[in-house]
Amino acid sequence: MRSARRRAPDPEGRAGGRSGTAARVRRRETAVRAAFLAPAGVFLLLFLGPPLADNVTTSLRDTTAVAALGDEAPFTGLDNHLRLFASEEFRRAAATTALYTAGSLAAQFTAGLALALFFHRRFPLGRSVRALMLLPWLMPLVATGTVWRWMLDADDGVVNEVLRALHLVPAGVPWLTGTHEALWSVVLVNTWVGIPFDTALLYAGLQAIPPQVHEAARLDGAGPVPLFRYITWPLLRPTAGVVLVLGAVYTLRAPDVVLVLTGGGPAGATRTLAALAHEQAYAQFDVGRAAATGNVLLLVSLAAALLHLRAVRRARHL
Repeated sequence: MRSARRRAPDPEGRAGGRSGTAARVRRRETAVRAAFLAPAGVFLLLFLGPPLADNVTTSLRDTTAVAALGDEAPFTGLDNHLRLFASEEFRRAAATTALYTAGSLAAQFTAGLALALFFHRRFPLGRSVRALMLLPWLMPLVATGTVWRWMLDADDGVVNEVLRALHLVPAGVPWLTGTHEALWSVVLVNTWVGIPFDTALLYAGLQAIPPQVHEAARLDGAGPVPLFRYITWPLLRPTAGVVLVLGAVYTLRAPDVVLVLTGGGPAGATRTLAALAHEQAYAQFDVGRAAATGNVLLLVSLAAALLHLRAVRRARHL
């Protein structure tokens, strides 16, 4: 009788209990993520929010040297942005920025990956050499640009002296004064500055790969090329994405190398958007248009970061 009175199991109740537990777990995970993100969010809101809002406000006003003499610069809406997009110097600077960024990223990443793979092997004094590799990145950009400007001087630069001594060129190459050579010279210097950063991050990514994975692949007969193609590179791809995004953002926003080496010349051949914003603000005293150029750089950097996050999310679901 007792066994007959027992109730039959309720599968829907069990399912409801499991779904309720899963919902509580998801809420707990969301709360933990929010707790970890809260300090960063507060920092961004307090220290980056006001300058960003001020830059947007400035770009919507006719903030020039003449207007600054009055009480308040007149509100002009999107006039600064429209004048910026209609100008020939903006289109040329945008094209120069694309070439400058693409060339720098390709060279930095290729050299950084090669050096990271080299330092991943153990050899005597490896740590000391890795520490010395960071010197170009740790040096102030003004000092770096000044030294390279002296080295690339067309008349007395050490680079041209060596090339002439080796009979590779009959006369000095106008590294910084030629309209075709100047841009690639600036790319070279920016690559030299960025290689240590890429090497350090890619080396850390290689160190995070479990050695057992490579050992198992070698036991299966994988050579160096298949090992890198099918094992190392897929596991290193998330780190590589971060390196490329950070390199792109840094190259887009930093005008130091360009300003010290060429000042944006000759004839605007090396004027990037960051250098153009600097020129608009401090040479033309058109702060409103310089702020509009800064907004363009911010949107491009944000788009690069969002594309990277989307690619990472898509890779996780594959």
